[in-house]
Amino acid sequence: MSGIPDDLAPKSDPSGEGDVDSESEADALWPEEPEEGAEGLRAGEGEAVKEEEDVLHAYWLAGESCDGCSVAALSATEPGLEHLLRGDIPNLPRIELHHPVLSVEWGDEYVKEFEAAVNGERDPYVVIVEGSVPNERLIDGDGYWISLGEEEGEPIKMVDWLDRLAPGAAAVIAIGTCATWGGIPAAKGNATDAMGTMDYLGRDYRSVLGLPVVNVPGCAPIGDNFIETVAHLLFYVEDIGPLPELDELGRPKWLFGETVHRNCERGSYYEEGDFAEEYGSEKCLVEVPGCWGPVVKCNMPSRRNSGGIGGCMNMGGKCIGCTMPGFPDKFTPYFKAPPGSMISSTGSKILGGVMRRLRQRTIKKTDREVRWDESPGVEERVYRWWHMRDSNYAEEEQPEPTWGG
Repeated sequence: MSGIPDDLAPKSDPSGEGDVDSESEADALWPEEPEEGAEGLRAGEGEAVKEEEDVLHAYWLAGESCDGCSVAALSATEPGLEHLLRGDIPNLPRIELHHPVLSVEWGDEYVKEFEAAVNGERDPYVVIVEGSVPNERLIDGDGYWISLGEEEGEPIKMVDWLDRLAPGAAAVIAIGTCATWGGIPAAKGNATDAMGTMDYLGRDYRSVLGLPVVNVPGCAPIGDNFIETVAHLLFYVEDIGPLPELDELGRPKWLFGETVHRNCERGSYYEEGDFAEEYGSEKCLVEVPGCWGPVVKCNMPSRRNSGGIGGCMNMGGKCIGCTMPGFPDKFTPYFKAPPGSMISSTGSKILGGVMRRLRQRTIKKTDREVRWDESPGVEERVYRWWHMRDSNYAEEEQPEPTWGG
């Protein structure tokens, strides 16, 4: 039984050319309903007109990195990466992310999307760089450092994709210290002469929208810092928000405008000259581990690592300056007191030591009720004696309670 009424069941073609296909006949009788979100039907037409989806393509270029910045981006919660990929945020376009690990496409199909952007078929788009940019000129004609896809049988270098995509991009975003300043791959003595994206493209680089390279440093960066910056840029791209305020190095000012020390939960110990003498202490870490927090621009103590949890100083660690352009060379050896810290910590010990003692005296004084400090007069003593005379709970032994009985 097909379930189709007899009078509507498919019949043999009288011309003798064959039977009418039952499936196509059924489709004609019960056409598919328009998909959700469709605007309706055009006059005289049977096809649904779908509402055009606002999409912005994001091309993720992997340089010399450990992929830790990708992991950090996935840990974001305010908003989450998935919210941008699904287009959940009102008034913002859905992000079509082309990532070497997260994308469904692979091989030639994956590379074709990059080629489409270069050919002007994916406007507008943004470029996201993770990892240091190697100097391919060092080995020109003798191999390559990093590549993606092939062209006429030759590997296409990562820097070639950056050269092709950057001029037409609405924005170029560098995620992580490797991509922003060069980071660990660019440390002294490295073999690839690695550098940050801004150093490669130049300080005078400007995107189609007039933006410099937008830098979100950190090793690894706070995922929420990155996704929040992307969201702000999308509001600007959609012309419904102001240009995000950046500092002279292209960092979001509202994220990297303060030092670690100003928001550190251990900062009050520094003020009072009370420093940790061993690991695991809750006190200020400037002296023993050698914390760089007073001179490092980062919001880790206040925002924490992921979902309001974690963070270097919050978990007992010290700041090693991983968000700064001088990292790592200017911050090593890591477990040594920073230069100049002896002067500031000594001054803090002298003044802070006096302030701490004065505060302790004030605490001792204010940690008492007023009546505790008053000497009882004759009337008060008589009043207390009268009530004590009538009370017998201090004289009689009270029976112990019986539990469970």
